[in-house]
Amino acid sequence: MTSLAALDELRADGRAIAFHPPDPSRDTVDGVHPKVVVLPASREEVAATLRWADQHGLTTVIRGGGTKLEWGAPPAALDVLLDMSRLNRILQHQSGDLTVTVEAGARLADVQAHLRQRGQWLALDPPFAAATIGGLLATNDSGPSRHRFGTPRDLVIGIEVATVDGHLAKAGGRVVKNVAGYDLSKIMSGSFGSLAAITSATFKLSPVPAASTTVVVPHLVEVSRLVEAITASQLEPSAFELDLLAVRGEKPVIRCLLRFASFAEVVQAETANALARVAPIHPAFHAVTGTDEHDLWEPRQSRPWAGPGAIVRASWLPGKIAHMVALVAALSDRVTVEVTARIGIGAGLFRIEGSREDTLHAIAAMRASFDVLGNVVVVRAPVELKSREWVWGSSLVNPIAAALKRELDPHGILGAGRGPV
Repeated sequence: MTSLAALDELRADGRAIAFHPPDPSRDTVDGVHPKVVVLPASREEVAATLRWADQHGLTTVIRGGGTKLEWGAPPAALDVLLDMSRLNRILQHQSGDLTVTVEAGARLADVQAHLRQRGQWLALDPPFAAATIGGLLATNDSGPSRHRFGTPRDLVIGIEVATVDGHLAKAGGRVVKNVAGYDLSKIMSGSFGSLAAITSATFKLSPVPAASTTVVVPHLVEVSRLVEAITASQLEPSAFELDLLAVRGEKPVIRCLLRFASFAEVVQAETANALARVAPIHPAFHAVTGTDEHDLWEPRQSRPWAGPGAIVRASWLPGKIAHMVALVAALSDRVTVEVTARIGIGAGLFRIEGSREDTLHAIAAMRASFDVLGNVVVVRAPVELKSREWVWGSSLVNPIAAALKRELDPHGILGAGRGPV
């Protein structure tokens, strides 16, 4: 690494950019400490920092809320930790147009609190309370509301990024129908900070629903029949979720959740329609509202991350749900598997608990099931296992992404080899 004496060059608009030595208790990425933590206070300072790092060949990792720094492969070395927490403003809220523009370091929880004052929300409900706007977009992370509203990639309509040559680039705009320009926002979604630094983004919003009800279908056996019945109907749930627990050596236990959120009259009608469709398949169901509904959903979001073991993110075709359940049942001969999933979309998290050998065997079996699972990515595992190839699997081989990496980060300073590109 170039000597950090070069830090005296770290300036923007004639002013020094804040930095400090790393705090060993928090400034770490999979146990690897940076040489310096840089805290830009403006988009210009972000761009200047990246230009400085690129000129000196300094490997750089971008941090938002730090909730997903352990995702991806561990860095072999790390020079600069670029902390975006000071870029935390809501730049513009056009409530009449249902759009908001936010700096990348703003916490989603703070943005939602502001928007709810105007009866609106950004339809994202990830499990991490401290997640930032930039981090959510960079990892394309979402929650149960993905069923109806999609991921950050689907909700973003404009973006500004800082590139390693010190420039600021914009794409999209501040109105929902804007389709002009290079769709940089889609490229940055899921890039894990390995192409450029997101400085701000504009999203389309939704009204806060006036009422909601969740239909709980416990101890479900014929899960594929339920999926077919709901997806073939005109029902529009805001969430359609699967909880599957296959304790090693035991039969899998399945529960499904259908949530309806809208005007009270619409929720009542949708719930009644859903109950009529569920009853012939599995009569043991019930509906919850109010505090009971909140208490049902709140702990569920963080539950996969609270337990031990590796966590794998994977997808499947919704029509392959029975095959996915059968695969989990087969894996549970050697490991315990807990699945928390968007059943109507065909995507979820698999928490795998077992010995090191059995865990490796289970993940290998998931990747070998080409006719069932796709995009199998390890998001949590012991550091000693997390080579880049093992974490990302087949998704690592992407010539288009590799070409983008060469174009936007020609010297390869961003991401420290942690991301998919």
